[in-house]
Formats: sequence, structure tokens, C-alpha cells
Amino acid sequence: MTNFSRRELLTFFGVSAATAVVSDALGDRFFSGFGSASAQSVSTTFTPLRIPSALPIYRAQNSFLPTGLNGQGSVLPTSADGTISSFTVQDDVVVPPEFIRYTIIGWGDRVFPDTNEYFGFNNDYTGYVPINGNNEGWLFVNHEYTSYPFSPLCPETPSDVISANLPDAFTPVVGFSLPRPPAGTAPNAAAQLAALSASDRRLFLGEVMYNMGNSIVRITKTNGQYAPSSNRSGNRRVHGLSGLGINSQRTDAYRTVTSWGTRSYQQGDQNFLIGTGPAATQVFNLSSDGLGNRIIGTAYNCSGGATPWGTQISCEENFQASTAFFVGVQEAVNPNGTQTGYIANTPGSEFGLVGEKYGWCVEHDPADPSFRPRKHTAIGRVRWENVAVRAEAGRRLIVYSGDDRRGGHTWKYISRGTVTNPTDKRNSALLEDGVAYAAKFNQDGTGRWIALVPGTPTDPTRPSDLSSVAFANGQTTGALAAGRINLPRRSGVAGSTTTGGVISIERGATEDAAFVTGSTGYLGKTLADFYTSQGAILVDAFAAANLAGATPTARPEDLEVNPRNPREIFIAYTDCAPGGDGYPDSRIFHVAKFGSEVTAQQYYGGLYKIVEDQEDGAGLTFRWERLIQGGE
Repeated sequence: MTNFSRRELLTFFGVSAATAVVSDALGDRFFSGFGSASAQSVSTTFTPLRIPSALPIYRAQNSFLPTGLNGQGSVLPTSADGTISSFTVQDDVVVPPEFIRYTIIGWGDRVFPDTNEYFGFNNDYTGYVPINGNNEGWLFVNHEYTSYPFSPLCPETPSDVISANLPDAFTPVVGFSLPRPPAGTAPNAAAQLAALSASDRRLFLGEVMYNMGNSIVRITKTNGQYAPSSNRSGNRRVHGLSGLGINSQRTDAYRTVTSWGTRSYQQGDQNFLIGTGPAATQVFNLSSDGLGNRIIGTAYNCSGGATPWGTQISCEENFQASTAFFVGVQEAVNPNGTQTGYIANTPGSEFGLVGEKYGWCVEHDPADPSFRPRKHTAIGRVRWENVAVRAEAGRRLIVYSGDDRRGGHTWKYISRGTVTNPTDKRNSALLEDGVAYAAKFNQDGTGRWIALVPGTPTDPTRPSDLSSVAFANGQTTGALAAGRINLPRRSGVAGSTTTGGVISIERGATEDAAFVTGSTGYLGKTLADFYTSQGAILVDAFAAANLAGATPTARPEDLEVNPRNPREIFIAYTDCAPGGDGYPDSRIFHVAKFGSEVTAQQYYGGLYKIVEDQEDGAGLTFRWERLIQGGE
């Protein structure tokens, strides 16, 4: 995608009705680098969808108004003001009448050599790697999490659903039943899980982990539509318990935990993953599982990205566990990067999954079944959303991404080596040796990239600065006033008596205790004073970036490199509200709606742009701008 005109970009974005709003709101700022034709002259060869908002394109073109399921609808003529008097919400995937939509593959489909194996749950990122152009290729799919109706034991299942003993979808789709707790158990998922017998809990959590991860399936186009190929030889699952069989080599109590049921795919195999980079050599060798640089599974797979050399990168996002959100592993780590301990009734404690081995960018090669997927630790461990790769011959490899959490950061990775040929699969090695940087946004529209290395000075942002705009707008109590920032907990610092995990610092007394120079504060030190190695810094990248002074942001949901001007990176920030993880800097992001009018600035997020000062993207300064803020 390197030769888009502005008109082609609008078509690429999909429904041009929506992009017409973007072009009206942003003007030529958004389209710099995409061509010179006026965005207002755009027309499409298909009929734009009609939605309740009065979009400008409805004045220029007929539009399609859906009135029922399965493509039912009517074409409306152009309208002077673009409004409609009424509409009915359609619970359907609606496309323009010139298009079709269909399902290629779904949860539970048996498309693997072992017919007991099945396609995973809750698809997120989807990639395509061609074998024969557009006629045949590998479909690569992320499976992010499980939720009801997978089972009422899934976290966040409504209590009334549990109390009503409503059926789940697992039994009719997969073909056997997941366990349920005894009648009378409290109607919340955590209590339901805890009430299961040990074997039933293992079966349930095992199926949860199996249903996350990735599916790789060969697909073929016949009569204009894709479907799974009859050749299944390379089809495979890489799931949350891939490689569970290596537990047999442990010396702790988990050496007997090598399966979660009696079916063939529930027996632990040897398809473990490996790590690359600093954490693989400086942290995983210290892990309590004793397995070194061997990793059981990948899970919590949100978005991802494709590389020019034909591999797919899957991003592990919400791997963190808590008592209520129990499907993850331990996020909190010690100064050496290893987890602080298991959390009861989680996959971590059930199968011996150490938390430091999850939360990474994972590279796969769909076309090569012998390729052992690898977690690239040089990029860092946070709740990753997606990756956008910039690979140009003769230049260093650049990877942009975001930590999709409240107060998460915007990231750039720069390889030490350079790209020779962007399509050469040896470029994978460039992801193993480089430096991770987090963005610092200044109020004047400039910014810099802060390296996460031991010598980086500590310079965390004060909570009173993070919340200054909200405070000035009358939010002087509660979460909007707090300006919470999470920093690594160390005994003797900011009043802590224990070491490991994070401590939440807020406006007021805790800020006063934390923001001092000397042994009891966070100022006047380097990251090496808080972590024992480069690998440990990368394992705790979120807290380390806070400590180094990177800007807490508003959940960067997606980053993309402008294909015509790669110095520009577009970022969709989707939620500016403060939360337990942290507080987006209110000087950069709108953390609340401070006015009652409908058009008042919202906290729902916005579209931002970074422009690198250095042409090859490897520089450490940039400019930024807010293109448009989300509305009601």
C-alpha cells in the first residue's frame, strides 16, 4: 500500500460516507502526503451507506438505507441537508448493495489435521499471506478473549445470566459441556470458578486458554468467495497452552500439569514458543518455572500487524489477572523482572504460567509450519494493541505501537541494524536487537522519544501536572483531581515497606512523598536504580516509562504509518478517562467533558498525528497535533 491517491485512500477506508466527515473536519491536514485532488470532489463507484448522522456525501450521491437483515434496504436520492426522519437499528453487518459479506470460518469449525481441534473464539486481528496471489493464501487470526455465551463462568458475565442458569454456546458448537458449579453458588464468575472441583477448574481454564491465541488456516477462493482449503496440512493452532508438555521437565509441583482433559488436543505438546532479546537472556533464565527461554503458549491476542517479509506479528494485550478478571497471569514483577507470585484460580496458578513471559509482540510465519513463534522482548512488555512496521532499504527498522490502557504510552522501537531488502525474512533478526522508546508530548506541539535503558534519568510527571486542566475546571476531588500515576514499588521509596509491582501516586500527600530527590524519592536517579537489568526494565515497561517521564496517554488503540509520507504516524486514542492504571495527561488529552453543550470536547478519544523530525524516522524528536476530538 505505497501508491495511494487521496481518492483511493478514501475508498480504501471503506464507506466513503464516513471518510467524507473526516475530510470535512480535517481538511488538507489529514491528507498531506496522499495526493492533491480535493477531498470534496470524491465520488464512489458504490452506493454509500445511510446512517443517522447527516453526512455531506448524501448531498452529492444516492445512499443505501438498510431496513432489514441480510441486505434488505432501499436507495435514497440525494438530500439537501442529508437528514432522515427515522431509522431502525439493524443488528447485522451492513454493506453497500454492490458488495457481499459472508463468513469464511467461524468458532468451532474443524479445519485442522486433528479433527478434535477447532477454530478459536472472539476474533480480532486478521491477516492474509498469499500463496497464489488473491486466489489462495494463509488466513492468520488472533483470538483475544472469552466471554459469555462461551460460558457463564467467563469474567464480566452479568449476574442475572448466571442466576437464570442460561445455556452456553460451547456445548452445541464444540460438542461437549464445560463444567458448572453447584447450585446456590454466588452469581459472579469468580465465585463460580472457585466453587469448581480441581479437575473441573483445570478443564474450564484449559479450554479458555485454548480458545485464545491464533489460528492459521489455508483458504482458497472459488466462485468469488473464500473458504477453507481441502488441503489442511499446514493448518494449525498456536494457543494459550501450546507447549504445555514441557512442564514435565520442571522440578516444581507443575511437573505433572501437562494436560487439561482427555481429548487429543488437550494433551500437552512440545509446540512451545521462544523469546528473543534482553528479557530472554536476562529474565527468563531467572523465571520460577525453570524452563529458561521456553514459553508455554500465547494468549490475550488483540491486534497485530504484517511485516514486509511475510510474517505476522500478534500482540498480547490484556494478559493481566486479578481476582475478578481471572483469565490472565501475573503482571506485577520484581526488580529483576520475574513475577511477584501466582494469583489463585488463574491460568497462571493452574498451569504454572509465569507472568513475565506474557505481554509481548509475537512473530509468526504462517507459510512455514516449522517456524517456532517468538516473543520479541526488545520491543517491551505492555498491553500491546497493534504494530505498524516501517521497513526501508538502507535504514533501520522502525516499529510503532501503543499500550492500550488508561495512562498507557505511545511507543517506537528502533533496530540497531539496518534493512537490506524489506522482503527478506532475515529482517526478523532486527526485532531482536534494538531500543524501545516511549513518547513524551510537550504542550507546545513538540515531543521526544525516551529510551528505556538503564542510564535513562528518572523524571516522572507529577500527578498535579497530569490533572492540572481538570483541576482548573473545578474537578478538585475524586478521580479527575487525583492525576494517578503508577510507579515501580520499592521499599523505602515514597513510604513503601515492600518491593515489587507498582505503587499509585496521586495529588497530595503521596505526591509530596514521592517527588523528592534522594533515597526516599523517585527523583535524581536512573532506571538502573530500580531494575537489575535491561531485560527487567523491558518486562516492566509501563511502570518504567512512567518513571522515565513518558506521557501517560489515552489508550492508543491503533497506530498507522502514512504510506505516502512515512514520517507521519496516525494514532487513534480511544478513551481519555482516568482509571486504576493511570491518568492521561490532561494538558494533552481531554479527560472529561467540562461543558454541558453537545459540542463540548469529549473524553472519548481523538485522532492524533506524530511527524518525525528526522526523515528516516530514527530520530528522537517529533512534532504532534490533535487532528480531531471525539464527540457524542
